[in-house]
Amino acid sequence: MRVDDWMGQSGEWLKGTGSESDVVISSRVRIARNLKRFPFLTTASAQVRSEIETFLQTKLEGTELPSPLHYFSLATLNEVDRHFLFERHLVSREMAGGSGSRGAAIREDEAVSIMVNEEDHLRFQVIRSGLELQKAYEVLDSFDSRLEEHLSYAYHSRFGYLTACPTNVGTGLRLSVMMHLPASVLSKQMDKVLQSLQRLNYTIRGFYGEGTQPIGDFYQISNQVTLGKTESDLIEEMGRVIPEVLKFERSWRYKLMEDEPKKLEDKVWRAYGILKYAQRISSEETIAHLSALRLGANLNILRELPIRLINQLCVYTQPSHLQKLSKRTLEPEERDVVRAEYIREQLEKA
Repeated sequence: MRVDDWMGQSGEWLKGTGSESDVVISSRVRIARNLKRFPFLTTASAQVRSEIETFLQTKLEGTELPSPLHYFSLATLNEVDRHFLFERHLVSREMAGGSGSRGAAIREDEAVSIMVNEEDHLRFQVIRSGLELQKAYEVLDSFDSRLEEHLSYAYHSRFGYLTACPTNVGTGLRLSVMMHLPASVLSKQMDKVLQSLQRLNYTIRGFYGEGTQPIGDFYQISNQVTLGKTESDLIEEMGRVIPEVLKFERSWRYKLMEDEPKKLEDKVWRAYGILKYAQRISSEETIAHLSALRLGANLNILRELPIRLINQLCVYTQPSHLQKLSKRTLEPEERDVVRAEYIREQLEKA
């Protein structure tokens, strides 16, 4: 399989079919693992990193996993391909922009990816549409358990799985839920939500996770600590927190519709008009207007516009996707023109 093959499809997490998908874009579970026989990457030489990648690629390709994965050595990919994988949420920003021996084994439907030599020797990730943390974890655990039959992980009887970052020590499990919270922002209640989540030891990041700021009212909420908690503890805790945020967001959506329907409709239709007719548009402005469209579609203001299309546009209008669509390198100003043209075409088809 080639990276270009993914241009003709969208990941399962973009389909908008999961539980609570009016507010929850996706659920992601990730675990970090290191091999006992190799030093951590912070102290590993370039030669050792190469040995780790070769060893793990052989294991990933030679082990009968729950479903097939396709391995990509990132050092052999060009910059556009690497950032394309990042824009699809298949590898991290650091991995796409880094150097040296590293790779990723990815399932064709994009729901499963296993990163090699990111921050740890192994980073397993499963991402699903909607609020599906338990189901995502079950898939992840099946891959981890199968590989653990053939690998010896760095593990301490008291501390659990040992990881490069101290906050991942223990289970090594990081849970993340991507939420769309426009009504909480419009009603100026978002600070209250963020403060409550931070008090409960959750971190809030942007659409592309660590190192990104929230734009377009998209917020990624993740647990901060894993030490001293089991996988079930972490899933249950987040399973109590996220529904409260959901309830809060929905209550403000209904309140805005009841108290200021014309103001809300104007915001949605203005966003639609700009996206439908703009001749050039930046990535940031695109995400902001797509956020308004997504709110309008979920509140039946825009009845004919599928959520799946809006979710896809959030990804397909990113720089590497546009360059793949154009089949050439684009300067930033060219990208703004191509982005606007692509959005117009997609809205015309809808």
